[in-house]
Amino acid sequence: MSTAPFASRLRPAHPCPGPLSIALVGSTDVADVICEAERIAAPLTAAGHRVERLFSPREAWGSGAAPAADLVVVLGGDGSILRTARWLAYRQVPVLGVNLGTLGFLADVPRTEAAEALADILAGRFRLVEHLMFECEIIRAGRRLLLELGLNEASILAGPPFSMIEIELFVDDELATTYRADGLIVSTPVGSTAHNLSAGGPIVRKDIDAFVFTPLNPHTLSNRTVVDSADRAYELLVPRPNAGSACVVDGRAVAALLPGDRIRVRRAAPRFTLVETGRHGYYRTLREKLGWGGGLRASEPGTTGGR
Repeated sequence: MSTAPFASRLRPAHPCPGPLSIALVGSTDVADVICEAERIAAPLTAAGHRVERLFSPREAWGSGAAPAADLVVVLGGDGSILRTARWLAYRQVPVLGVNLGTLGFLADVPRTEAAEALADILAGRFRLVEHLMFECEIIRAGRRLLLELGLNEASILAGPPFSMIEIELFVDDELATTYRADGLIVSTPVGSTAHNLSAGGPIVRKDIDAFVFTPLNPHTLSNRTVVDSADRAYELLVPRPNAGSACVVDGRAVAALLPGDRIRVRRAAPRFTLVETGRHGYYRTLREKLGWGGGLRASEPGTTGGR
């Protein structure tokens, strides 16, 4: 399979070169997704753009061919974007996330601003921000069991009977440390505001190429989060997993773990590409989604707190 991304015709600072192919995708389990899609599609179709509607229940997401479009508009929340990134696989195209969910770190365009955001894109007033993706490979008895492409994180979870497990971390074939914990999260910067943040890990700006290693309830106080370069090769060895131990990629349990399984995490060739129009900056998103503003009031973007 080719790892070359699909060549989109979208170019920042340039109006769209004639009619574009735009795919509207979303889960039919999300309320109002069809209604919002029709509202967005109407002016695009009237302007001569080709609009494809691809909707399915969550459990059937990605069962068909991924769209070969210039732009994919995801209607939903961050879960919908993660499923879309997995669906696009090694043919990533620019994605605009319209938030019909709750937090929306990736799907950060409110539905009320979707029309304006698309108008900005068609006029060339946008930027393409590429994000690190990873491959998670499980090796069992010297053979590849599976290979998964991910965007947020790969996690090793102890599972039932919920006793701690040991996880050995190798960096470029060198033993770095052994975690004794309830699990370990290997997160990308995009995923740093997800499970990693809930576990006490740091927020890492999402356009940085790095992996974040956050242990879950480690037995040793010296086991802290580590941030390291995405250019290195990482391998996790689980000598004695619990009966319910599992490898989880972007919230999906992909494999139960057996003694001696090796989990390899490395940078993937494709890059997940978000379209940003400048209406919502990175730190504004953090302030509004996490209530991270301190003394600042999110309703007043120009407030400087007197400094």
